[in-house]
Amino acid sequence: MPNRRALVAGLAFGLAMAAAPLGAFAQEKLPVVASFSILGDFARQIGGDRISVTTLVGPDGDAHVYSPTPADAKAMVAAKLVLVNGLHFEGWLPRLVKSSGTKATMATATKGITPLEADDDHDDKGKGGHAHAHGHDDPHAWQSVANAKIYVANIRDALSAADPAGKASYEANATAYLAELDRLEGEVKAAIARIPAERRKAITTHDAFGYFVKAYGIDFVAPQGVSTEAEASARDVARIIRQVKAQKIPAVFLENVTNPRLVEQIARESGAKVGGRLYSDALSAESGPAGTYIRMMKHNISEIEKALTAGPA
Repeated sequence: MPNRRALVAGLAFGLAMAAAPLGAFAQEKLPVVASFSILGDFARQIGGDRISVTTLVGPDGDAHVYSPTPADAKAMVAAKLVLVNGLHFEGWLPRLVKSSGTKATMATATKGITPLEADDDHDDKGKGGHAHAHGHDDPHAWQSVANAKIYVANIRDALSAADPAGKASYEANATAYLAELDRLEGEVKAAIARIPAERRKAITTHDAFGYFVKAYGIDFVAPQGVSTEAEASARDVARIIRQVKAQKIPAVFLENVTNPRLVEQIARESGAKVGGRLYSDALSAESGPAGTYIRMMKHNISEIEKALTAGPA
């Protein structure tokens, strides 16, 4: 009888161990911190169920003027990997890294991207007449889908290095997502092609679309520099109003991270119409129109096409 009880107990233990990977011994998720919402989305698309992502600057948040919280420092301490945009986008991040004492690996998502130079006309518009925090690099590289593919490759490699056991999963997810980005770029280019060439120009609040301009041929004019910290002077606003009238610029667009009053003033005094809201530096909430990078780009190009093709040429 004792031998029989031992046999039963042994079988029960063996069955429990066999089931363990589905329960108590399941793979612990890799803790990842992303500096802002667009990077957070890229990470989730590639990392899938193997990672847990904390985003510091969330939906509709402005990374240009963000102030880290104690919760951010706690997330940094727990992280194994921190994903940053680079190109001086997160000016507050070095202080957070130092104050938190995190030992996480830092990965720069823009590695390998040739940065555009910021518009020198805007470099002296910051507070006190000093150059804005970005220096001379435009950090908004994600506005080109081709650049977004470089972001994806860098994040895939960073996740694989941090979690070698998940490399095959990260590579498969990245390959599938890159195919989605290929289709997205086709949609963007097709929409641009439907806009008459003479109407491919608009006003935005701050200069966040330089990479979009270079990639797709829409001419955006902005009264502010590449940082929302920059403040447009009355002279700059007057110059843009004259430009809107002279060039018959069809529309001005609001952005989700900036104050709408400047754009509304330009529209009111120039006669241009206010187009839809564009998402430049942050996604919307999950339930909004730009809850992921792909949805953001589709929303933006839809609003741009709608505003620039409507009305008299």
